[in-house]
Amino acid sequence: MIQLLDFYADWCGPCMAMKPIFEEIEKDYEGTVEFRKVDVEMEGAKAQQFNVMSIPTFVLLKEGKEISRKMGAMPKEVLKEWIDSNL
Repeated sequence: MIQLLDFYADWCGPCMAMKPIFEEIEKDYEGTVEFRKVDVEMEGAKAQQFNVMSIPTFVLLKEGKEISRKMGAMPKEVLKEWIDSNL
């Protein structure tokens, strides 16, 4: 199964704009993609491990290895196209 990490912070406007989109598409990929939110304030070591320099950052993992990354807020359709292209 592919895992999607969403690196965010509560004080980040673009991150908060992506929150409802992230939650909405999570249902569309149930059983195919595991969605995980990573608060960079609480899990700084995880953010550092993935070299996250700006938020929001989305990282797709397959078998624990990064296969793709996207940064910044985006429309739902763009996020879904990116996920689909990596399935």
